[in-house]
Amino acid sequence: MAKENTALKKIGDRSTSDVIVRLRTSDGRDDWFYCHSEILVKQSKYFAERLSDDWPICQFLDSRNCIEVYCYESDYDNHVNILRLFYLDNNLVTDLWQNVKMALGILKVATKLGSDQIISKCVQYLEAVPWEEHEEEEIIRTLPNLGSEVVPILARLQPVDSDAVRNVFLSAIHAAIQVDSKRSDLPASPDELKASAQEQVEYMLVEDDDAPLLAVDDNVKYEVKKHLSELFAIFEKKMASLLSDTEDVLEDHENHILKFLADFLWLCHILPKMDLLTDFVSKWTEASDNLLYIVKDIRFRSCLWETKLKMIEITGKVLEAVGYGNVIFSAPRRTHLVKLWLPFIRETKPQLDLQNFYEKMPYQMDNDLCQSIESALISLVLALPSSDQAEILADWLKTEQARYPDLSEAFEVWCYRSKAAKRRLSLGLNGVSSSSTSTVSDVGH
Repeated sequence: MAKENTALKKIGDRSTSDVIVRLRTSDGRDDWFYCHSEILVKQSKYFAERLSDDWPICQFLDSRNCIEVYCYESDYDNHVNILRLFYLDNNLVTDLWQNVKMALGILKVATKLGSDQIISKCVQYLEAVPWEEHEEEEIIRTLPNLGSEVVPILARLQPVDSDAVRNVFLSAIHAAIQVDSKRSDLPASPDELKASAQEQVEYMLVEDDDAPLLAVDDNVKYEVKKHLSELFAIFEKKMASLLSDTEDVLEDHENHILKFLADFLWLCHILPKMDLLTDFVSKWTEASDNLLYIVKDIRFRSCLWETKLKMIEITGKVLEAVGYGNVIFSAPRRTHLVKLWLPFIRETKPQLDLQNFYEKMPYQMDNDLCQSIESALISLVLALPSSDQAEILADWLKTEQARYPDLSEAFEVWCYRSKAAKRRLSLGLNGVSSSSTSTVSDVGH
């Protein structure tokens, strides 16, 4: 507690007091405080009004004016503290604050008693100091009822304009997938910052009981697309450099590549919320030929297992997006996507299983991943022209790895459709050309 100024009159000095503040609670507490009207009138509009000649009723106690003040038991200490504050030098007032809770309690009483000086000091203190989470919740509950004087305290909680939100979001995107287009060898964001940025980007886009914090407009999409292009350009260069890497740097370079792949997996999660999944799927599909050419190089036949696994995980997201119609590709592009990745997935899964069995390496396609890829491939194949289906299924049936992915469902549907198409043709009900139908039926035989 701050030391009271002894040069002034002191609270409780009965010999000089001319007014009693009688503080009472509903619990029966009834305490008298010997005060001075000169100080009360100066410090409080409420007391000034009560002590004015215009106040209709005068009470006396111990031969003095008496002012009764009723309060809740929980606010009792705050009322006592503010009476003491009335007697302190203005420069010493904030010495009384011990924490946010005390300052907030005194602010409520100061507002009730109309003490502008104490209100100002409370506002300055609460606006400047940090708050714990529970203190912030209490401030939010309390301050809206205390008038315009306390508005500065809430400055840190005010909503910001859309431009500010957009700038923060784009900065967070850069931190979440940090890429320097000029110096790709620079270290990425610290893991803690990167994780935090990714978490907050997701939070800004989420649609829950409240509207998303960010409105994804064309400017946001443009910036994210640009960043995505930079990310892919650097990633493809890093992948290409693997072919010229020596053994002593290969592991370090793979670790860097794995960070890119982790970013891609995260982007697969957030880009649909921005209507940008098509851009990612297109870029991954365009890069696929070169990526597979690199990882299938003979040098990497028995290594880069984690890289291969992560590539399959990303491809699984791409296959789902295209296979279930969330991203619209032409039939030739869909066919190319299946023909490109199906053999790689088919060959790599048993290799990963063997590595896990013999070498106890933790790189394995789990059941959820296997099931999602298999379902997406079946959906994709069945949506292709029947002749393309026939080519893909014939190749799948000839391989030793036909156990995964299991396209039996697609094969059965293709057989049924082909037979039905032939029957329609014989009845003159088919709407497609006879040449294309005969091709399908020939493959069926």
